[in-house]
Formats: sequence, structure tokens, C-alpha cells
Amino acid sequence: MRKIIGLLLLILSCNAHAQEIALVKYNGGGDWYGNPTSLPNLIKFCNQNIHTRIKSKPGTVELSSPDLLSYPFVHLTGHGNVFFNEYDVNNLRNYLTAGGFLHIDDNYGIDTYIRKEMKKVFPGSDFVEIPATHAIFQKPYAFPGGLPKIHEHDGKRPQAFGIFIGGKLVCLYTYECDLGDGWEDAEVHNDPAAVREKALKMGANIINYVFNN
Repeated sequence: MRKIIGLLLLILSCNAHAQEIALVKYNGGGDWYGNPTSLPNLIKFCNQNIHTRIKSKPGTVELSSPDLLSYPFVHLTGHGNVFFNEYDVNNLRNYLTAGGFLHIDDNYGIDTYIRKEMKKVFPGSDFVEIPATHAIFQKPYAFPGGLPKIHEHDGKRPQAFGIFIGGKLVCLYTYECDLGDGWEDAEVHNDPAAVREKALKMGANIINYVFNN
């Protein structure tokens, strides 16, 4: 019954806020506020190129907040420590099982922490690598090789991991890729235009998947 109520709340709130996305503010001391221009730039790209109507300024939400249910898509990033308390864990679990979507973008340094914290949310589930054939890599832009590499740090290949509920992807974890850096203003990292475009197109695929599945 609790999950059914959560689902109804999410449906109602998403209908009211269907064109709004948010950045997750988490505990633990990590830089949740990293990449400040990334989400606004992704929103602008999506609104111009895939005809979304997302509010230009993303929200900020804590995982324990009831407001989490107001967003169909939330984004979590950073370099350092991440910690989910009991309230975060329960609210995030309810959010994801009710139809919400979490995108975690490793900004190099978050991996050790986020795997441990997500295990609290779904103790019986592990991140599984998402194949390049998955719909999230197919439209509106084709990525036949799967997740693109945006920034080179240690030579590891980029990997997309996911948590699935009932066969549906509810949490996407982009690892060794740095999508968010590629979304930032051009002068922040001096990325070539082609690299930024690739990052933004992959981001648009994520948004498209969330809003249309």
C-alpha cells in the first residue's frame, strides 16, 4: 500500500512539475554543487534540440525531502564523500520504486562512496553494466559504442551501470566518462565543440529516456 501511495504521489507531482529537473544535495562533505553550469546547459540543449520544455533553472533537492517526488529526473555528481542517512535511503527507495529516475555522474572520485550508499537503498541489487544496445543509447542520438568518453584521466573505458526495477532502468550511473564536465560552459574545461556536443547529445538521450518511458 505504501508503494502504491508513493506511486500516486509521484504521478500527481510529476504531472505538476513534469518539465522540471533537480540537482541532488547530499550529505558527507562531497562537492554535490560541482559543475554548476552543466544542468542549465543540458536543459538549454534539450529544449532547443529535442523539443522539451524544461524550466531553465534546475531545482536543488535533498534525498530525504518530500520534494524529491516533484521531479521525474534528479542528477547527482561530485568528486568526494557521499553519505545517505536512514531518511535519505527510505525516501530514495520509495522515489525510485514509484517511477522516479536518478542519474549519478562520476566526476572522478565518487565511485567508492556511491556504490556503498546505493547498496543501502537496494541491498539485494547491484549495478549492472548497460549494453550499447539499450534504448538509452539509441535515440534521439545514436551511440553504437555505448557511453562516450568525454574526459581522459586514467585511461579506463567509460561504463554505464544501472539498477533496474521490473526491467525498467531507474538509476543510471555513468562511470569514467565525465558527462557533466562536458555539459559545462566551454571555457570551464576548454573542451572542443565536438566533445561538448557529444556529451550534450548523450545527456539528451538520458532526458529523452526518462520523459518518454
